[in-house]
Amino acid sequence: MNKTILVVDDSASIRQVSKLVLTAKGFEVITAEDGQDALAKLDGKKIHLIISDLNMPKMDGLSLLRKVKELPAYKFTPFVMLTTESGESFMAQGKAAGAKAWMVKPFQPDNLLNVVQKLVP
Repeated sequence: MNKTILVVDDSASIRQVSKLVLTAKGFEVITAEDGQDALAKLDGKKIHLIISDLNMPKMDGLSLLRKVKELPAYKFTPFVMLTTESGESFMAQGKAAGAKAWMVKPFQPDNLLNVVQKLVP
């Protein structure tokens, strides 16, 4: 069974590139355009990893992270922030909310795969 990753980003190009990189390595990828869309797609299906942007309309990545951690089926799902924000305060907030990793855009596909493979063995 393939492992499933949810990629959440308001940028269609980031969603597309992430999906291409991850599906090429055998992952099943579900995409969402913002936090609200992502929550709607968390319907009980097993998700092995969530990768989310920070700055998005409707619901940002930190709000999504906090909501995900409140859901019994997903509270232990690893969560990676993939964002243009590199400030210490944002990273501290993400870590406090439960983010397992913080990646800064633009990203190299190999770096994304390294993080994914550490969190989804």
